Amino acid sequence: MPLAMNREVFITCAVTGSGGTQDRSPHVPRSPQQIADSAIAAAKAGAAVVHCHVRDPETGAPSRDLGLFREVTDRIRDSDTDVVLNLTAGMGGDITFGPTEHPLPLNEAGTDMAGAAERVEHVKQCLPEICTLDCGTMNFAEADYVMTNTPGMLQAMGRMMTHLGVKPEIEAFDTGHLWYAKQLVKDGILDSPALVQLCMGVPWGAPDDLNTFMAMVNNVPDDWHFSAFGLGRSQMPYVAAAVLAGGNVRVGLEDNLMLDKGVLATNEQLVERAVEIIERLGARVIGPQEVRDKLGLTKRAPQG
Repeated sequence: MPLAMNREVFITCAVTGSGGTQDRSPHVPRSPQQIADSAIAAAKAGAAVVHCHVRDPETGAPSRDLGLFREVTDRIRDSDTDVVLNLTAGMGGDITFGPTEHPLPLNEAGTDMAGAAERVEHVKQCLPEICTLDCGTMNFAEADYVMTNTPGMLQAMGRMMTHLGVKPEIEAFDTGHLWYAKQLVKDGILDSPALVQLCMGVPWGAPDDLNTFMAMVNNVPDDWHFSAFGLGRSQMPYVAAAVLAGGNVRVGLEDNLMLDKGVLATNEQLVERAVEIIERLGARVIGPQEVRDKLGLTKRAPQG
């Protein structure tokens, strides 16, 4: 993909994530109402897309509870604020091994492996415009934890998403994930043009240096759409980098808790900062209906 600045940019706000950030900032939403309210505030600030996980309302631990997903999406849809819904489908692929000399049996406390249909059930019930598809297995920072997404699992989940009419957002943590995403399109499992999120600086995926970022960008087919993000202090620099490289941007408390040094952020404030950067670069921030038109999305209410 040639380097050409994007003049019409959409912002995704990753509202809460599934990381252990719930006790590091009071602004990380836990309950469905808090998550929905934060998503709505982000949309009013300029986010065209909200990317939502759910958490246990009491502990803040990540959850796959169908009722929590349904409540979040219902609350957002029932508001007077239009926004594109993007639900995670990354949960249910967690394997934590035992000690290095005795990796089996698995550590049950850290293992959550579900079948493809179960991992997509909340998408089927809530029918967002977009859901994520983590396009590869990966070591995260933890010593014995693996995020597991086998080719067979990705094929099954991808077919279900396509059948439901929900646009998969391919989460690419390294160049090999883009390679396999192109294979899924070639095999007819995912539609083209595809949508990609370039995930930079997530241990131990693609580091967040600009040379690696451009290698990722250059592996995105010319007719696909992409966004990108960096973690922590790299979040706002990657707003600029993504726009200059021809892409869209993602910000939010899933990836970064700070607005400035020593200042905890809200999702709304992070979106406002991104809007300022994008507009100062001479680009325009587009809204949810323009995103639907660009990506071929259909806004729907859930069935039943």
